[in-house]
Amino acid sequence: MTATALITGASSGIGYELARVFAREKYNLVLIARNEKKLQEIAVELTKAHEVQVTVLAKDVSLLVSATEIYDSLKQNGIAVDVLVNNAGFGDFGFFTETKWEKELEMINLNMTALTALTKLFVGDMVKRKSGKILNVASTASFQPGPLMAVYYATKAYVLSFSEAISNELSGTGVTVTALCPGPTESGFQAAADMKDSKLVKGKKLPTSQEVAEYAYKALMSGKVVAVHGLMNKIMAQSVRYSPRAVVRSLVRAMSERTH
Repeated sequence: MTATALITGASSGIGYELARVFAREKYNLVLIARNEKKLQEIAVELTKAHEVQVTVLAKDVSLLVSATEIYDSLKQNGIAVDVLVNNAGFGDFGFFTETKWEKELEMINLNMTALTALTKLFVGDMVKRKSGKILNVASTASFQPGPLMAVYYATKAYVLSFSEAISNELSGTGVTVTALCPGPTESGFQAAADMKDSKLVKGKKLPTSQEVAEYAYKALMSGKVVAVHGLMNKIMAQSVRYSPRAVVRSLVRAMSERTH
Protein backbone atom coordinates (compact mmCIF):
# COMPACT_ATOMS: atom_id res chain seq x y z
CA MET A 1 0.00 0.00 0.00
CA THR A 2 1.35 3.44 -0.97
CA ALA A 3 2.35 5.68 1.91
CA THR A 4 1.04 9.26 2.20
CA ALA A 5 2.96 12.41 3.14
CA LEU A 6 1.19 15.55 4.35
CA ILE A 7 3.10 18.79 3.73
CA THR A 8 2.10 22.22 5.01
CA GLY A 9 3.33 25.33 3.22
CA ALA A 10 3.56 23.23 0.06
CA SER A 11 2.96 25.97 -2.52
CA SER A 12 6.53 27.31 -2.64
CA GLY A 13 10.09 27.09 -1.32
CA ILE A 14 11.20 24.09 0.73
CA GLY A 15 7.61 22.79 1.03
CA TYR A 16 7.16 22.62 -2.74
CA GLU A 17 10.55 20.97 -3.23
CA LEU A 18 9.73 18.42 -0.52
CA ALA A 19 6.49 17.63 -2.36
CA ARG A 20 8.52 16.97 -5.51
CA VAL A 21 10.92 14.67 -3.61
CA PHE A 22 8.14 12.66 -1.95
CA ALA A 23 6.27 12.33 -5.26
CA ARG A 24 9.44 11.08 -6.94
CA GLU A 25 9.74 8.50 -4.17
CA LYS A 26 6.16 7.42 -4.96
CA TYR A 27 4.39 8.83 -1.91
CA ASN A 28 0.81 9.98 -2.29
CA LEU A 29 0.53 13.56 -1.11
CA VAL A 30 -1.69 15.85 0.91
CA LEU A 31 -0.63 19.41 0.07
CA ILE A 32 -1.69 22.31 2.26
CA ALA A 33 -1.30 26.05 1.75
CA ARG A 34 -3.55 29.08 1.35
CA ASN A 35 -3.18 29.38 -2.44
CA GLU A 36 -5.56 26.78 -3.89
CA LYS A 37 -4.80 27.66 -7.53
CA LYS A 38 -1.07 27.13 -7.00
CA LEU A 39 -1.68 23.87 -5.13
CA GLN A 40 -3.88 22.57 -7.96
CA GLU A 41 -1.15 23.40 -10.49
CA ILE A 42 1.41 21.50 -8.39
CA ALA A 43 -1.01 18.57 -8.05
CA VAL A 44 -1.36 18.34 -11.84
CA GLU A 45 2.42 18.58 -12.29
CA LEU A 46 3.24 15.84 -9.77
CA THR A 47 0.40 13.52 -10.78
CA LYS A 48 1.51 13.70 -14.40
CA ALA A 49 5.20 13.26 -13.63
CA HIS A 50 5.01 10.52 -11.00
CA GLU A 51 1.52 8.96 -11.16
CA VAL A 52 0.80 9.58 -7.49
CA GLN A 53 -2.44 10.68 -5.85
CA VAL A 54 -2.42 14.30 -4.67
CA THR A 55 -5.04 15.72 -2.32
CA VAL A 56 -5.18 19.50 -2.07
CA LEU A 57 -6.49 21.36 0.99
CA ALA A 58 -6.48 25.16 0.78
CA LYS A 59 -6.15 26.20 4.43
CA ASP A 60 -4.67 29.05 6.40
CA VAL A 61 -2.85 26.93 8.95
CA SER A 62 -2.26 29.93 11.23
CA LEU A 63 -5.99 29.81 12.09
CA LEU A 64 -6.45 27.65 15.18
CA VAL A 65 -9.37 25.68 13.71
CA SER A 66 -7.41 24.57 10.64
CA ALA A 67 -5.47 21.69 12.22
CA THR A 68 -8.66 19.95 13.37
CA GLU A 69 -10.38 20.64 10.04
CA ILE A 70 -7.45 19.05 8.17
CA TYR A 71 -7.38 16.00 10.43
CA ASP A 72 -11.16 15.48 10.30
CA SER A 73 -11.28 15.91 6.51
CA LEU A 74 -8.61 13.26 5.95
CA LYS A 75 -10.27 10.87 8.42
CA GLN A 76 -13.59 11.21 6.61
CA ASN A 77 -11.88 10.44 3.31
CA GLY A 78 -10.01 7.45 4.69
CA ILE A 79 -6.56 8.99 4.17
CA ALA A 80 -3.96 7.89 6.72
CA VAL A 81 -0.89 10.09 7.06
CA ASP A 82 2.40 8.18 7.25
CA VAL A 83 4.68 11.23 7.10
CA LEU A 84 3.77 14.62 8.57
CA VAL A 85 5.84 17.57 7.35
CA ASN A 86 5.24 20.72 9.38
CA ASN A 87 6.91 23.14 7.00
CA ALA A 88 4.63 26.20 6.99
CA GLY A 89 6.16 29.19 8.73
CA PHE A 90 7.38 32.73 8.24
CA GLY A 91 9.53 35.40 9.87
CA ASP A 92 9.56 39.13 10.44
CA PHE A 93 12.46 41.56 10.57
CA GLY A 94 12.88 44.66 12.71
CA PHE A 95 13.04 45.97 16.26
CA PHE A 96 10.41 44.40 18.51
CA THR A 97 9.27 47.88 19.53
CA GLU A 98 8.50 48.68 15.88
CA THR A 99 7.14 45.42 14.43
CA LYS A 100 3.41 44.72 14.21
CA TRP A 101 1.86 42.53 16.90
CA GLU A 102 -0.78 41.17 14.49
CA LYS A 103 1.93 39.72 12.25
CA GLU A 104 3.84 38.32 15.24
CA LEU A 105 0.72 36.68 16.64
CA GLU A 106 0.09 35.05 13.26
CA MET A 107 3.72 33.91 13.26
CA ILE A 108 3.40 32.38 16.73
CA ASN A 109 0.18 30.63 15.72
CA LEU A 110 1.70 29.24 12.53
CA ASN A 111 5.28 28.46 13.57
CA MET A 112 4.40 26.94 16.96
CA THR A 113 0.71 26.39 17.66
CA ALA A 114 -0.30 24.89 14.31
CA LEU A 115 2.81 22.69 14.22
CA THR A 116 2.08 21.40 17.71
CA ALA A 117 -1.62 20.85 17.02
CA LEU A 118 -1.01 18.89 13.81
CA THR A 119 1.63 16.79 15.54
CA LYS A 120 -0.77 16.11 18.43
CA LEU A 121 -3.56 15.05 16.07
CA PHE A 122 -1.57 12.76 13.78
CA VAL A 123 1.02 11.23 16.10
CA GLY A 124 -1.53 9.15 18.01
CA ASP A 125 -2.57 7.30 14.84
CA MET A 126 1.10 6.75 13.95
CA VAL A 127 1.82 5.22 17.36
CA LYS A 128 -1.20 2.90 17.00
CA ARG A 129 0.16 1.73 13.64
CA LYS A 130 3.69 1.49 15.13
CA SER A 131 4.95 3.44 12.15
CA GLY A 132 5.33 7.07 11.11
CA LYS A 133 7.68 9.97 10.56
CA ILE A 134 7.37 13.64 11.49
CA LEU A 135 9.53 16.40 9.99
CA ASN A 136 9.33 19.72 11.80
CA VAL A 137 11.06 22.56 9.96
CA ALA A 138 13.01 24.55 12.53
CA SER A 139 16.03 26.68 11.57
CA THR A 140 19.61 27.48 12.50
CA ALA A 141 17.82 30.33 14.30
CA SER A 142 16.75 27.67 16.82
CA PHE A 143 20.16 27.65 18.51
CA GLN A 144 20.42 31.24 19.72
CA PRO A 145 18.42 34.41 20.44
CA GLY A 146 17.94 36.69 17.46
CA PRO A 147 17.96 40.44 17.93
CA LEU A 148 16.04 42.09 15.04
CA MET A 149 14.03 38.87 14.56
CA ALA A 150 13.27 38.22 18.22
CA VAL A 151 9.92 36.46 17.89
CA TYR A 152 10.94 34.37 14.86
CA TYR A 153 14.09 33.04 16.54
CA ALA A 154 12.08 32.26 19.67
CA THR A 155 9.46 30.30 17.69
CA LYS A 156 12.18 28.21 16.04
CA ALA A 157 13.84 27.52 19.40
CA TYR A 158 10.48 26.12 20.47
CA VAL A 159 10.26 23.89 17.38
CA LEU A 160 13.69 22.41 18.03
CA SER A 161 13.11 21.86 21.75
CA PHE A 162 9.65 20.37 21.21
CA SER A 163 10.86 18.06 18.44
CA GLU A 164 13.81 16.75 20.43
CA ALA A 165 11.64 16.11 23.49
CA ILE A 166 8.90 14.17 21.72
CA SER A 167 11.50 12.28 19.69
CA ASN A 168 12.80 10.94 22.99
CA GLU A 169 9.28 10.16 24.24
CA LEU A 170 8.49 8.24 21.04
CA SER A 171 11.61 6.09 21.19
CA GLY A 172 10.64 2.45 20.58
CA THR A 173 7.19 3.24 19.14
CA GLY A 174 8.19 3.04 15.47
CA VAL A 175 7.61 6.80 15.09
CA THR A 176 10.53 9.18 14.53
CA VAL A 177 10.72 12.96 14.76
CA THR A 178 13.26 15.06 12.85
CA ALA A 179 13.90 18.77 13.37
CA LEU A 180 15.24 20.23 10.14
CA CYS A 181 17.47 23.25 10.75
CA PRO A 182 18.33 25.00 7.49
CA GLY A 183 20.19 28.28 7.40
CA PRO A 184 19.19 31.10 5.05
CA THR A 185 17.83 29.44 1.90
CA GLU A 186 16.96 30.69 -1.56
CA SER A 187 13.18 30.90 -1.24
CA GLY A 188 10.41 33.43 -0.73
CA PHE A 189 11.19 33.63 3.00
CA GLN A 190 13.45 36.70 2.86
CA ALA A 191 10.94 38.79 0.90
CA ALA A 192 8.09 37.81 3.24
CA ALA A 193 10.20 38.71 6.27
CA ASP A 194 11.33 42.03 4.73
CA MET A 195 14.97 41.09 5.27
CA LYS A 196 16.43 41.15 1.75
CA ASP A 197 18.83 43.91 2.88
CA SER A 198 19.99 42.01 5.97
CA LYS A 199 23.69 41.07 6.10
CA LEU A 200 22.52 37.49 6.66
CA VAL A 201 21.39 37.18 3.05
CA LYS A 202 22.32 40.19 0.90
CA GLY A 203 24.93 39.36 -1.74
CA LYS A 204 25.33 35.79 -0.49
CA LYS A 205 25.08 32.57 -2.49
CA LEU A 206 22.38 30.71 -0.59
CA PRO A 207 21.57 27.00 -0.89
CA THR A 208 18.49 26.29 -2.97
CA SER A 209 15.23 24.99 -1.57
CA GLN A 210 15.78 21.86 -3.66
CA GLU A 211 19.15 21.17 -1.99
CA VAL A 212 17.62 21.60 1.46
CA ALA A 213 14.65 19.36 0.56
CA GLU A 214 16.89 16.55 -0.68
CA TYR A 215 18.93 16.74 2.53
CA ALA A 216 15.76 16.85 4.64
CA TYR A 217 14.32 13.73 3.00
CA LYS A 218 17.48 11.71 3.63
CA ALA A 219 17.69 12.90 7.24
CA LEU A 220 14.04 12.05 7.83
CA MET A 221 14.35 8.58 6.32
CA SER A 222 17.43 7.83 8.43
CA GLY A 223 15.64 8.90 11.62
CA LYS A 224 18.04 11.75 12.37
CA VAL A 225 16.67 13.84 15.25
CA VAL A 226 18.43 17.18 14.61
CA ALA A 227 19.35 17.77 10.98
CA VAL A 228 21.40 20.92 10.33
CA HIS A 229 21.92 21.56 6.63
CA GLY A 230 25.39 22.72 5.50
CA LEU A 231 28.84 22.42 7.08
CA MET A 232 29.14 26.08 8.13
CA ASN A 233 25.68 25.96 9.69
CA LYS A 234 26.69 22.84 11.67
CA ILE A 235 29.84 24.59 12.91
CA MET A 236 27.87 27.71 13.89
CA ALA A 237 25.19 25.68 15.67
CA GLN A 238 27.84 23.90 17.76
CA SER A 239 29.96 26.99 18.43
CA VAL A 240 27.17 28.94 20.16
CA ARG A 241 27.05 26.27 22.86
CA TYR A 242 30.55 27.19 24.00
CA SER A 243 30.40 30.97 23.55
CA PRO A 244 29.32 33.46 26.23
CA ARG A 245 25.68 34.33 25.65
CA ALA A 246 26.40 38.07 25.58
CA VAL A 247 28.85 37.46 22.72
CA VAL A 248 26.30 35.34 20.85
CA ARG A 249 23.63 38.04 21.15
CA SER A 250 26.01 40.71 19.86
CA LEU A 251 27.20 38.54 16.97
CA VAL A 252 23.69 37.67 15.81
CA ARG A 253 22.73 41.35 15.98
CA ALA A 254 25.78 42.36 13.91
CA MET A 255 25.13 39.62 11.34
CA SER A 256 21.46 40.53 11.01
CA GLU A 257 21.60 44.31 10.61
CA ARG A 258 20.70 45.87 7.29
CA THR A 259 23.47 46.79 4.89
CA HIS A 260 23.73 50.52 4.15
